[in-house]
Amino acid sequence: MKETKTIYMPTIASVEAAAEKLKGVATVTPLIANMQYSKQFGANILFKREDLQQVRSYKIRGAYNKMSSLSDTKVENGIVCASAGNHAQGVAISCKLLKIKGTIFMPSPTPNQKIEQVKMFGEDYIEVVLIGDTFDDAYDAAMQQSEKLNQTFIHPFNDKKVIEGQATVGLEIIDQAQHPIHYVFVPVGGGGLSAGLSSVFKHLSPETKIIGVEPEGAPSMKTSLINNKNTALKQIENFVDGAAVKRVGDLNFAICKENLHDMITVPEGKVCQIILELYNKDAIVVEPAGALSIAALDKYKEEIKGKNVVCVVSGSNNDITRTPEIKERALLHAKLKHYFIIKFPQRAGALREFVVDILGPTDDITHFEYTKKVNRENDVAVVGLELKSPEDLEPLITKMKLNNFYGDYLNNKTDLFQFLV
Repeated sequence: MKETKTIYMPTIASVEAAAEKLKGVATVTPLIANMQYSKQFGANILFKREDLQQVRSYKIRGAYNKMSSLSDTKVENGIVCASAGNHAQGVAISCKLLKIKGTIFMPSPTPNQKIEQVKMFGEDYIEVVLIGDTFDDAYDAAMQQSEKLNQTFIHPFNDKKVIEGQATVGLEIIDQAQHPIHYVFVPVGGGGLSAGLSSVFKHLSPETKIIGVEPEGAPSMKTSLINNKNTALKQIENFVDGAAVKRVGDLNFAICKENLHDMITVPEGKVCQIILELYNKDAIVVEPAGALSIAALDKYKEEIKGKNVVCVVSGSNNDITRTPEIKERALLHAKLKHYFIIKFPQRAGALREFVVDILGPTDDITHFEYTKKVNRENDVAVVGLELKSPEDLEPLITKMKLNNFYGDYLNNKTDLFQFLV
């Protein structure tokens, strides 16, 4: 007889126990209807505002629930973790609240703003160690210290107590909702939030469809579900840093495999569009991972009409220095920003002819690199143009070619394009 493997699944009792521990520590964040997106999609779109936590993400829930369960001996030995962002802040404030000494390993390129936030939340209870170039480097160093000093490693997602802590988000949604919830869109990184939340809904609202959302550049959960086994990606796009992992947790994969109705990906450019829309129209600041659930609505626009839909806004730790890149990616996704190699004849007035006769009245030059060479009939420039409409592109290219200005189109030249964006 074949032995069946039992899958760990958080119980409602374990999640309620976590919620009790989190009272006065994690904020019971509001579930708020959003007029803009409700009107756009003809649905009742509700935001679960985890960006309003004190540490500006849901990560405090899992970190505190895990650390508050440690034995006296483990507390005495201290803890260690590795993170480049929100998990580090959740661990840091938990160290201070629980009076546990902790070491937080972070990659050396981590923005100073994030490092200072971690130090502020942890105060004298934590030490930040910057090491290596990537999260994997920090993770390896943290694991080495954990083994050497017998310190507890606080995993960001692949841990039962962490999953139960994150599951309290689902418990709150069900308690706060005034009508049955038809869909919940939840961002997926390592899978802690999606595993916990989906388990609660499976117990208390099994008819609700839970949709996991990943960035296109880091589809680790989707790939694993397609392969029917937890699969590590060789390379990922790190832009949506709060949800970009090469491999999801084993516990998380097993739970999500059972609980998720669908697992989808959205382009990073679409995420950037949502970030800008939320800021400009609703004065809501979100990080890229926090915008994933809202960016997914387009893919379900037919299914969610007339339905009650929850989008989990997972965090708002966005570095303001990333704003130019966010705007650039949003314009590229909307097909409004285009880069070309333009051939300029070696004669006076060529640039003026290009601007006056080739460009349309609403076309805007946003990037221009040109070095004049000698003994050439034509010189080239790298030119970035912002258009008012995607439909303006083809007529512009046609006009360039007819007047011998066209050299090449760079948006689809991946190797070259990475140096521009």
